[in-house]
Amino acid sequence: MTARFIPLLALSLLGLAAGSTTALAAADEKLKAAAEQEKAPLIETLHDMVMIESGSDDAEGLKKMADFTEARLKALGATIERRKTTAGTGADMVIATFQGTGSRKLMLIAHMDTVYQRGILASEPYRVDGNRIYGPGIADDKGGIAVVLHALKILKDAGWQDYARLTVSFNPDEEVGSIGSGEIIAELADQHDVVLSCEPTVAAPIAKNDGLLLGASGTATAKMEVKGRASHAGAAPDLGRNALIELAHQLQQTKDVAKSIPGTQLNWTTAQAGTVRNQIPEKAEAGADIRLTIPDGIAKLQAALDAKVKDKFVPDTETTVTITAGRPPFVASDRGRALAQEGQAIYAEIDRKLDIAEMTGGATDAGYANRSGKAVVVESFGLAGFGYHARDEFIDINSIVPRLYLMSRILIEQGKKK
Repeated sequence: MTARFIPLLALSLLGLAAGSTTALAAADEKLKAAAEQEKAPLIETLHDMVMIESGSDDAEGLKKMADFTEARLKALGATIERRKTTAGTGADMVIATFQGTGSRKLMLIAHMDTVYQRGILASEPYRVDGNRIYGPGIADDKGGIAVVLHALKILKDAGWQDYARLTVSFNPDEEVGSIGSGEIIAELADQHDVVLSCEPTVAAPIAKNDGLLLGASGTATAKMEVKGRASHAGAAPDLGRNALIELAHQLQQTKDVAKSIPGTQLNWTTAQAGTVRNQIPEKAEAGADIRLTIPDGIAKLQAALDAKVKDKFVPDTETTVTITAGRPPFVASDRGRALAQEGQAIYAEIDRKLDIAEMTGGATDAGYANRSGKAVVVESFGLAGFGYHARDEFIDINSIVPRLYLMSRILIEQGKKK
């Protein structure tokens, strides 16, 4: 995930599990037992994947992950396509297709890349400590891949084929904005009725209960460029037009511009100016991280920024701001909310509570899957974990059986629908 589900998730979890839905039925004991049996194999799969370092720019590691997941999906009976991404490293997506006997088209998505650089296992090794398993990328998103592989194993063993087509998509560039796979994900999603995205849910004690997610921010980047005039900093500073000073002015006056545009967030995060100490800088630039939950947020921010930067502090300077769109926002439909509530009922079957989170400041591929609104999309079917993008990333072992049960049961229920 990009800037994962930490601050807003903690604030937006809704206590909907208690009494908001009625259980679909008593627990499917055979399915529950199968989930219990898959717990140990899933942990072994997690170990094997964590030992493959697969940062977003690690072509070798990403190939190993693609080879690993392809072999596992083939063993489950899938037809495999290795599709090159259109940007970045050009690493392969793994797209698996299963043909069934039902009427609905279902899709599962997760990602193979992590944020960690080659060599991370030396300082952050795979390790088990009580109910936690630690390792780089273990929650985000190798836990999601593991849920997909082992839920499909459970359903294969049960002889379930109540779908017209089941597609699994694992991409290699989610952590850098799915720059080469996002359009492919959007195209595939539009061919399906339901898309379940398998980013992690937040583990206890950070979150009270496991959850599903109905909203995630879209992303964009902004670049502010200031042009001034160079001159000697000691002998003739007044002949220059200091781009650094003007940049500081513009950053100060634009830092809160998004507060007047609900559904947008802008934070200036990088800056650069000058090349030598004794010269008034003629160029300066800054970069910003933008988050969006409204479709016209970029246009509104651009207009507001263009208006602000007309106010100059240093005469004869020129300031421009350029916004580049990234991943689209994810805002689930009413059909998505209904599906998440089915998930609550499924958790209730095994005497567990499931929360529904409305929105996070993070960004996920659910935004691409949900862009056209054709498919029903819900996020966070992966394992419960925390520490994403940081030290000591972990998953909660206690979440394995409930998440396998949830994924298996919800696929069964979705296959029944017409």
